[in-house]
Amino acid sequence: MIIRKTADELEKMRRSGLLVYQILQKLGQMATEGVSTQDLELAAAKMMADAGAKPAFQGYYVAAAGERYKYVLCTSVNEEIVHGMPSAKRFLKNGDILSIDTGVQLNGFFGDSALTVGIGQISDQAKRLMKVTEDSLELAIDRVREGNRLFDVCETVEKYVTSNGFSVVREYVGHGIGSQLHEEPQIPNYVDRKGDNPRLREGMVLAIEPMVNAGKAATKVRKDKWTAVTQDNSYSAHFEHCVAVTKNGPWVLTRP
Repeated sequence: MIIRKTADELEKMRRSGLLVYQILQKLGQMATEGVSTQDLELAAAKMMADAGAKPAFQGYYVAAAGERYKYVLCTSVNEEIVHGMPSAKRFLKNGDILSIDTGVQLNGFFGDSALTVGIGQISDQAKRLMKVTEDSLELAIDRVREGNRLFDVCETVEKYVTSNGFSVVREYVGHGIGSQLHEEPQIPNYVDRKGDNPRLREGMVLAIEPMVNAGKAATKVRKDKWTAVTQDNSYSAHFEHCVAVTKNGPWVLTRP
């Protein structure tokens, strides 16, 4: 069941979303050569605690992993797509690209967002991969309008990404969000003809998150049971925003 939010609930989600934005902006500035992903984890945890927010990811149970996630961030480097775990031993290097994904719960409602940043001098292909991924998200956001259907959003990402010679990840998808981190509907970055295609209505909130590979779409999960990577070791980029359907068009809750 898709849960439509009231104006008051959207305002609460807005506060959660802006906190996530502030955290990601801070971490994006911190993410430089020689910094560890654990350094980013500690900074994010402190910002959440200072704001009186609960981490959305820490303690989240995933059946496929058979355990609860231990961190407030997912930090995925280069060929890592999503669910990379912060580590004091993982130092960022010149040429890396880093996806930072995080979420919070504040006043009973969730915010969830992700960005990908380059470390030092990155390759032209990596720059293009990041730009195409972010641009595909912006194009999808513009489709979050009352009366459109979910497939309009999904198809926009898929067409733009593939027309630029990259591939969309199929195993991991976006989602509805509200008083739960993951709500209906699922939001793939491609048109899943077997899936639901609801019409977008005022009050729906979609966490749209293109995950795009420079090479082929195929993925695998490392032995740690969490970290999803590209099978061909090509780089992967990831951007995410929470977007509300309003009478005035899309409202991105996770940026000013």
